[in-house]
Amino acid sequence: MRTGAAIDSIATPTLWSVTIGALLVLLALDFVITRRPHEVSMREALRWSVFYIALPLAFGGFVWWRYGSSRGLEYLTGYLVEKSLSVDNLFVFMLLLAAFAVPLELQQRVLLYGIVGALILRAVFIAIGAVALAAFDWTFLVFGLILIATAVRVLANRLSNASNDIDVDALRIVRLTRRFVPVTPDYQGPRLLGRVDGRRALTPFALVVLAVLTTDVVFAVDSVPAVYGITGDPFLVFITNAFALLGLRALYFVLQGALNKLVHLDYGLAVILAFIGIKLGLHWAHQRWAAVPEIPTLASLAVITGILATTAITSHLSTRRRSRDPAMMR
Repeated sequence: MRTGAAIDSIATPTLWSVTIGALLVLLALDFVITRRPHEVSMREALRWSVFYIALPLAFGGFVWWRYGSSRGLEYLTGYLVEKSLSVDNLFVFMLLLAAFAVPLELQQRVLLYGIVGALILRAVFIAIGAVALAAFDWTFLVFGLILIATAVRVLANRLSNASNDIDVDALRIVRLTRRFVPVTPDYQGPRLLGRVDGRRALTPFALVVLAVLTTDVVFAVDSVPAVYGITGDPFLVFITNAFALLGLRALYFVLQGALNKLVHLDYGLAVILAFIGIKLGLHWAHQRWAAVPEIPTLASLAVITGILATTAITSHLSTRRRSRDPAMMR
């Protein structure tokens, strides 16, 4: 990664064009699939989940073959970080969809709107981040501090045992919207607009989409600096974000029942975010003082993989122990 210089990227205009074109095709395909509301079966969700895992892994193989092992490791590590953060995003989406009582047949369309919004927001954040990193070396330090602060917030929320229930009426975006625009009492399929007393109004479907898009902003603030902690290539940052987001819709329905069992997920994510924050801080310091060590990408991959594996194992053991001892259930 270089600072105070031209942006270092493997991407050519052709690669950017092909990549964006392919992503638009995949999004269009998703909209076609969800044009008729239906409840997603486990078989359908598994099929699409396998596809959206195989596709980024295949692309990672291409990056490794075409641009070398260093870039390949950066891509795979960045994708692993984004995928792990996306699981936490799914948990928030699950709470929002439950709070808004979104019908099962409409849930995948809500998620799809959220994914499109997240892609647009992250593209903007990634572009701003790339320019800032190229112009100011202290941006690495700022990103590192953001990630460490986020890690502290995630850990504090987890230790406080705060209720995960969401009060729809208390959400700022809902209160603000209802102040200026009437809302229909019931869902009207995937329609965003309806009518109340002859006036144009938003539907509850539109409200939940707005709530999901609002959370996308928070997730972008966390995830973009996290991947910049792995690679300084804006293209790799964008494509790892894109692949992680595209698989969210199917992954949601696969993990819907399992998300509540990942009881230690927040601990793991807090450690990962803090680790990448420290990595960014060390990189900034290394630019100024060569004696300061950096954390290589391969070591980062090993640490992140180890944290995720430990989180999964301890979550499983804790869940099994609680199921055997009803007194430990919350």
